Amino acid sequence: MNKQDRITELTEQLNELQLPNMASSLESICSTGRFDSLDNLSLLEEMVGSEYEAKTSLKFQNRLKRAHLSGGPQTIDRCKDSAERAYLPPDITSTLASLDFIREGLNVCILGPSDSGKSYLAKALGIQACLKYRTSYHHCEELLESMVALKQTDYQKYQKKVRFLMKLDLLILDDFLLHTVTDEREIKVLFEIMEKRSELCKSTIVCSQREPNSWASMILNDEVSANSILKRATKHYTVVIKPRE
Repeated sequence: MNKQDRITELTEQLNELQLPNMASSLESICSTGRFDSLDNLSLLEEMVGSEYEAKTSLKFQNRLKRAHLSGGPQTIDRCKDSAERAYLPPDITSTLASLDFIREGLNVCILGPSDSGKSYLAKALGIQACLKYRTSYHHCEELLESMVALKQTDYQKYQKKVRFLMKLDLLILDDFLLHTVTDEREIKVLFEIMEKRSELCKSTIVCSQREPNSWASMILNDEVSANSILKRATKHYTVVIKPRE
C-alpha cells in the first residue's frame, strides 16, 4: 500500500472514530504538500490541536446554551469607566474578570439604576465563566415563581432542581427584588438558595436596582429574612454602577 492509500485509509478511520477535525487537518496537510516537511510531533500537534479546539468550542457553546447565555454579545472588556458610566470601586471589573471570585466561592452584588449596565456586566462575567465553570443565568422573579410552582406540584423534581442549583459554580440572579415579594413561599425558596450556596462556597451574582437597605420592604418587611439574604448577597464584592450626568 502506497503512502497516499495509507493516508486515505487513516482519514477514513479518523472519521469512523468521530474525529472529523483530525481527519480534515490531515487532508489539509497532505493537500498543501506539508506532510513530508513536518516531524512526527509537529504533525500530531496540528491534528490533535484542530480536534481539541473544535471540541472545546462545542463544549463552550453547550455551556452557554445551558446557562441561558447563548448569542450574548456581552464582553467584559467593555465593562470599564466611560463617558456613560462609572464602576465603583475603581478597577473592580478587572478584579472580577480574573474569575478568582468563582474559584474562591465569593458572591457579587451589582447595584445601579435601570439601564445602567448591571445585566451587561453580569452576563459578560457569566459568558466568560462558561469557558471553565458550570453557570446559569435567571431572572430572579421568574426563577422563584417556577420553583414555588414545582415545589407544590412535584416535590421530588423541586429537590432535583435545588440540587442542580447547588452544583452550579456560578448562579446569576438578575432583577433581584425588582418587585415586592408577597408570597412567603418565594421568600423561603430564595433564602434556601442563598443559604445553601453560601454553605457550599458557591458563587452567586445578584443584580438589583434597589439599595440593600430597602430590601426588607420588598420582602414583606421581614427583617430577619431580609437581613439573612442581605448578609449573603453582599458579603464579599459589591459593585456600584453610576451613570454619568
